[in-house]
Amino acid sequence: MMLMEAHANYDGELARLKAKKLRQTREKIEKEGILDEDDYGRIVPQEGVWRIRPNHADGSFYGFDAWTENFCSLMDVHQVYVDPDDALAGRWCYFMSKMRPNKWNPDYPYDHLRERIERYDIIHGIGDDAHFAPDYEMGLRLGWGGLLDKIARYRAVNGTAEQQHFYDLHERAIRSIQGWIRRHIDEARRLAAEERDERRRQNLLEMARTNENIVEGAPQTLREACQWIVWFHLASRTYNRDGAGGQIDALLQPFYERDIAAGRITDAEAVYYLACLLINDPVYWQLGGPDADGKDQTSAVSFLILDAACKVDSSLNITIRVHDGLDPKLLRYGVECLVKYRNGWPRFSGDKALVAGFMRNGFDERLARRRIAVGCNWMSLPGLEYTMNDLVKVNLAKVFEVAYDESKADAGRTTERLWRSFASHLREAVRTAAEGIRHHLKYQKFNEPELLLNLLSHGPIEKGRDVSDGGAEYYNLAIDGAGLAVVADSFAALEQRIEREGRLTWQEMDRLLDSDFQCEEGTKYRTLLGRSQRYGQADSLGRKWALAVRDEFTAAVRGETSADGRYKFIPGFFSWANTVGFGLHVGATPNGRRAGTPISHGANPCAGFAVDDASLSLATAVAEIQPGYGNTAPMQWELDPSLAGAECIALIEGIIKAHFEMGGTLINANIMDRETILAAHADPSKYPDLVVRVTGFTAYFAMLSPEFRQLVVDRVLEN
Repeated sequence: MMLMEAHANYDGELARLKAKKLRQTREKIEKEGILDEDDYGRIVPQEGVWRIRPNHADGSFYGFDAWTENFCSLMDVHQVYVDPDDALAGRWCYFMSKMRPNKWNPDYPYDHLRERIERYDIIHGIGDDAHFAPDYEMGLRLGWGGLLDKIARYRAVNGTAEQQHFYDLHERAIRSIQGWIRRHIDEARRLAAEERDERRRQNLLEMARTNENIVEGAPQTLREACQWIVWFHLASRTYNRDGAGGQIDALLQPFYERDIAAGRITDAEAVYYLACLLINDPVYWQLGGPDADGKDQTSAVSFLILDAACKVDSSLNITIRVHDGLDPKLLRYGVECLVKYRNGWPRFSGDKALVAGFMRNGFDERLARRRIAVGCNWMSLPGLEYTMNDLVKVNLAKVFEVAYDESKADAGRTTERLWRSFASHLREAVRTAAEGIRHHLKYQKFNEPELLLNLLSHGPIEKGRDVSDGGAEYYNLAIDGAGLAVVADSFAALEQRIEREGRLTWQEMDRLLDSDFQCEEGTKYRTLLGRSQRYGQADSLGRKWALAVRDEFTAAVRGETSADGRYKFIPGFFSWANTVGFGLHVGATPNGRRAGTPISHGANPCAGFAVDDASLSLATAVAEIQPGYGNTAPMQWELDPSLAGAECIALIEGIIKAHFEMGGTLINANIMDRETILAAHADPSKYPDLVVRVTGFTAYFAMLSPEFRQLVVDRVLEN
C-alpha cells in the first residue's frame, strides 16, 4: 500500500502544532537541561505555581495520604493549556515522582541487599514506578462518573477502615481531575469569546462541549474518546510518568464507526483528532495483532492512525504486532513509514514467540494474545498484571568480571571452571534482584502507591488494595540481563586464544586486562581478541557461549518464582540505555573491550560481528537467544539510509518476517545517515526536529545528553 494522500483540511493547524512543539522542546532544553528519556510531550511549568508537600524528615513524601495530598493540590492549581489549533485540551508540566529528593521511604530499608547490589551492579527497581498498563477500555466504557460509581459500589462491600480510606483517596483524586478538566472548559469558552477566526472559534467551542460531555459521562464520539484518553494519561504522567498505552485501533474503532455512520465526521477530521492525540504525548500504542480469539484487529482506524503519525512525523512510539493473520497492507504501510520518515517508528513485535512464551508460564492462549506491546521493551496485560517491566536489570558483564577476578587465585584455570564460577555468581545476582522485587512489593504501598493506575486496573477497587499490594490479578515480574554479547565473546576469546590456540596464557590475559590493553603489545592482542569467534556468527564459539548464558540466566530467573506460583519471575534481555552506565563500572574484558566503555546493547551482538548479510545474521542471532517466557529480547537494528525504493521496503519486510518466524519478539529500528548524525552530534541546536530511536523509545536528538547522543552515534557509525 502506498502512502495515502495528504489530508489538506487540517494541515495548517497541525503544522502550527508541530512548530509549537519544537519551541516547547527548545524551552525545556534552555530552562531544564537535557532529559535522557522519552520526549513525553511535557511542557515547562509556570514558575512558583506549586511545590511538593513533604511528609518526612528527609524532605520527600511517601504513602497514600501524602501522594494523594500532593497530587490533588497540584491538580487544583495546575496550569490550563488550551490551543485553538488543537482538537484536544491539556498538557502535563510536573514530574511529581522526580520532584522528590528521595524515591524510597527510608523507614523500610534494604541494607541487607546493598552490598550485593553494588557488587553485581544491579539496577534493583526498589521504589520505581508504574511500568504496567492500564485498561483504557474500562476508562472509555465507564468515564470519570462511572469510576466514581464503581468506587461507591465496592465501598459498600469492603468496610474496613483501611479500605474506606482507600476509597476516600481515590475518589478525591478523580474529583481533582474533574476540577482540572472544568477549568479547561472555562478557558476554552473564554478564548472562543475572544477569537476572531471563525474556524478557530468553532473549534474552541467544540473543545468545550467535548469536555463537558466527558467530565462526568463516558465518551460517545471519537473526539471525546481521544480527549478522555488524554486526560487520563496526563494525570497519570503527572503522578508517576506512566506512559503505557493499549491496543489503540481496537479502542477507538467503535467510536469512529459510530461517528461515520451518523455522518458526524470525515476521515480528514478523524486523522486530525488522532494526530492531536499523538502529538500530545508519545504514549506507547499497539496496532494490529490478534484479539483473544486470534482474529486480526486491523481496521480502517489502524491505517488512519498511521496517516495521523505521518502528519505528526515526530517522536512516536507505535508498535505493529506481526502475526500470521495480519493484514499485509498494514505491515507494508508501517515499513513505508519507517523508510520515508526515518524517525524510528513504527516498531514491530512478534506475536508467535510472545504468545507461545507467555503460555509457558501456565496461561492460556486467549490471555496470552491479550498481552500487548505498550512500553519501551515490554508487554503487558492491560489492567490485569503488575510487572516491574524494564526496571530491574543485572549487569552480566559485571557478574563476569567478579567471576574472572575471583578466578585469578585458581592455579588450574580453565574456561569451564570460570563458567562454573560465573554461573554461581549469576544465580546470586538474580537472587538479589528477586529479593529486591519482593522487598518492593512488601513496602511499595508505604512508598509510592499507584493511585491513578489503580483506577484502570482489575482488582484494586474491587479489593480496596493497591495494585502493588495484592490488588492485581497477576504478578509477572521482569528481570532483564544486560551485556550478553560482552560475556559470550569474552568466554569465546578465552577458549579460542588461550585453550585452543595457545596464543596467550591466563597470566598474559590478566596483564592485558589490568593495563586496559595499554601494556606492551596491548593493541596487537586487543585486535586479536576482538577477532575471535563472535556471538552473531554462525556455529561460532561466541554463539555457543551466548546460548549457555541464555540458559543459565533463564533458569536462574525462573527459579525465583514463588512455590505457589503467585509471583512469576520472567526473564528478558534488555539494557535500555544503561549500556553507558553499566560500562562505566566494568573494566577491560577479554573480548577486547576497553575499561569503562559501554557494554553491548541489549540482546545484540557486539558491533562488527558480521561483514556480509549483517541484517540477516543479526536477526538470526537475536532470535536464537530469546529466553522464551513472553518478555522480549529486542533486536536493535541500524539501517543504511542509502537503501531506497520498493527493493528496500521488501528487504526490511522480509527481515521482519524472518526474525519473528525464527522466534524474535521485538524490533527497534533506526534509519540514519552518518553525515547527519555526526553534524547533529557536533551541534544539536541546528537539528531541532531530528528524532532518533535511542533504544525502546524515540526522542529528539537535541534533548539527549552527549553520552546518550554518543550511544546512538556509535551504533550508526558501526553499522
